[in-house]
Amino acid sequence: MENRVLAGLQPERALYYFEEISKIPHGSRNTRQISDYLVAFAKQHQLRCVQDAVNNVVIYKDATPGYEDHPIVILQGHMDMVAEKTKDSEIDFTKDPLMLRTDGEYIWAEGTTLGGDDGIAVAYALAILEAKDIPHPPLECIFTVDEEIGMDGAAALDPALIQGRVFLNCDSEDEGILTVSCAGGATSALKLPISFEKAEGKGIHIYVDGLAGGHSGAEIHKGRANSNKLMGELLEKLLKQMPYRLVYVRGGQKDNAIPRYTMAKVIVAENRLDEALGMIHEIGEALLKTLPPEETRATISCEGCVCRGRAMNIASTRKVVGLLNEVPNGVQAMSQEMPGLVQTSLNLGILKTEDAELSMTFSVRSSVNREKLELIARLKAIGETYGASYDEHGAYPAWEYRKNSPLRDLMVRVFENLYGRKPVVEAIHAGLECGLFSGKLPGLDCVSFGPDMQDIHTTRERLSVASTARTWKYLLAVLAEL
Repeated sequence: MENRVLAGLQPERALYYFEEISKIPHGSRNTRQISDYLVAFAKQHQLRCVQDAVNNVVIYKDATPGYEDHPIVILQGHMDMVAEKTKDSEIDFTKDPLMLRTDGEYIWAEGTTLGGDDGIAVAYALAILEAKDIPHPPLECIFTVDEEIGMDGAAALDPALIQGRVFLNCDSEDEGILTVSCAGGATSALKLPISFEKAEGKGIHIYVDGLAGGHSGAEIHKGRANSNKLMGELLEKLLKQMPYRLVYVRGGQKDNAIPRYTMAKVIVAENRLDEALGMIHEIGEALLKTLPPEETRATISCEGCVCRGRAMNIASTRKVVGLLNEVPNGVQAMSQEMPGLVQTSLNLGILKTEDAELSMTFSVRSSVNREKLELIARLKAIGETYGASYDEHGAYPAWEYRKNSPLRDLMVRVFENLYGRKPVVEAIHAGLECGLFSGKLPGLDCVSFGPDMQDIHTTRERLSVASTARTWKYLLAVLAEL
């Protein structure tokens, strides 16, 4: 008899399939095997199935007796996981199974991520698809690929495959929270041509360091300082007091992370080095006093350095400093419908000086598609005044809040009936596949939910067994009411 790590835990069949999935490599960009597994599952259970060119799978199941005339319900989750492991783990994610462990309270994987995000959605759906005794309307179960690296599968899925407009997404990590809206976004870049000439004078390195940083979606509302913008302020104030030429400025590594560190190098006249160092110190001290209280580790420092090679000419220096200060950053609008929710924002995450241009890369987000487009248009317009070109990739639409959502109302009511308390209904300033599907499927009524998970995308990832069982019970109760 096969030894099953999760044997005896509830919900039995859902956790059976979760364990089966864990045996199949399914990191992002490595989803062919799990996609084929889903196709084989459909054939085994005589269910209609479509597998598309990028490995998305849609499995269809007829309604159970008494639900034939009910609207089609879509169950959706993604099949890829973030494949991370500890330094001492010998697992090869391209071929080895995960080593599941449980203490009866939590499930985890030894030395690696667990893939509860979003393997639990796949497992729930498979358990429902195989069942003969679970009441439900007609089902369309969508399993997408590569959600973790840009929602590529959802973007590629042909909407003609889907007829339903009632959409249950199981890609949330907090039981009792119903997500009903998310931001759309894009990665936007401005590229400013710059000219260089021979460097003459004394060099100074300037450092902005030790900022709190954070995620540009989840933490943009906290008002944390952006090291790229802070450096821009310093350079602008210095330029008003003393002429200099910029050699380079660079900071940040990811567009969706609030940058913590930015470095610049400037050239000043030989006889003004000490004066410039004093000015930078004074400007830095004043800027530090303007930062929010949590920026306790922030530092602004400078030091003389070797001057050799080339520096930007005066015109390019002024353009760089001007553009860096004029571009917007941070929260641009708060939601009027969801108190406390950031509606529109952008983050200047990456700043680079390259051979003949300065590039600025932004993460733009909004839960209102019109506002996202308006903010992008504003960025373009500011860039054009300085001669900068605009580029964009990874755009995805917002999942806009619906004032009238029968699905949301039903799910709130079912939750209250089961647990005697109200669920939290929230919107998030981050992206979900629901945004892409709401753009593809006009009139979509959608809610995202899921069981409790901890430390997703890390080797400390944990899935709560009790929460998985309660969320399963809740899902079946919702299906019975739809």
